[in-house]
Amino acid sequence: MNETPQANYDVIVIGGGSAGLSGAVMLGRSRRSVLVIDGGRPRNAPAEGVHGFLTRDGLPPAELVAIGREEAQRYGARILDDEVTGVDGDVDTGFTVRTAGGVTVGAHRLLVTTGLVDELPDIPGLADRWGKGLLHCPYCHGWEVRDQAIGILGVSAMSLHQAQMFRQISADIVLFLNDELRLSDDERTQLTARGIRLVEGRVAAVRSEGDAIAGVVLADGTFVARRALTVTPRLVARAAFLADLGLQPVPHPMGVGDYIPADESGVTAVSGVWAAGNVSNLMAQVGAAAAAGAMAGAHINGDLIAAETRAAVAALSSTAS
Repeated sequence: MNETPQANYDVIVIGGGSAGLSGAVMLGRSRRSVLVIDGGRPRNAPAEGVHGFLTRDGLPPAELVAIGREEAQRYGARILDDEVTGVDGDVDTGFTVRTAGGVTVGAHRLLVTTGLVDELPDIPGLADRWGKGLLHCPYCHGWEVRDQAIGILGVSAMSLHQAQMFRQISADIVLFLNDELRLSDDERTQLTARGIRLVEGRVAAVRSEGDAIAGVVLADGTFVARRALTVTPRLVARAAFLADLGLQPVPHPMGVGDYIPADESGVTAVSGVWAAGNVSNLMAQVGAAAAAGAMAGAHINGDLIAAETRAAVAALSSTAS
């Protein structure tokens, strides 16, 4: 539920997933005024449940957010359902955040937790199955397709790693080379030794029957039955609104997409702006994102304490003189 924001906050958290809400809880417990602005487009929305998050395994993503919101609000955080369209200012004068809904609000510090967008290959029938038989992470959803006939759609070198990872889940693995992968002799030997079948030819379409994947159609018309598919999407941080601050996504060193670089505490290249979760760690699962948000929240509070102490000392010196 939206709450009418006040004019200024200690911290504005942009993004209301596990990282953002975890940061808001940490800051709220430190008695900071916090506004969480959430655009309502969680990456894991298509998934039936969150997995690998201790005590919350299988919980629907929307329920996890609802619980997180309740906890953040318990410590005084306010929630605004809106899309951030722009940010300007600096750590000395404060930041101004603008939203699509016409709200303008200020903050001393920012925590960016807007996550990422999965860019899928342009293959007919593919996007419709995202989160419903079309997967990318064996740790997130591999157990749910264990022992099934799984296909790996070759799009990059990461597809080889994916094939080996899902081989741990099922003995029936097909790697579609898709006219994208050029394997070395060693790579072919390794895959063959693990019982991973290699299929040449470009993937033309993904075929479904009802609400389930049926298989893959190749460019020459060959149909290969599969019950689940995996693909490595291009991972792109959702952070265009930071452009006026001079903070833009850059290519990830692993070549998997674009991200906002940040250190272990969430510090970015722009003073006063922290980042946590998938926006800065493209590989983070829900638990890691929540931990990063909590860490960033603690460091933001410490930074504010240091700034307030400097101001108090300056004021005392001014009075004394």
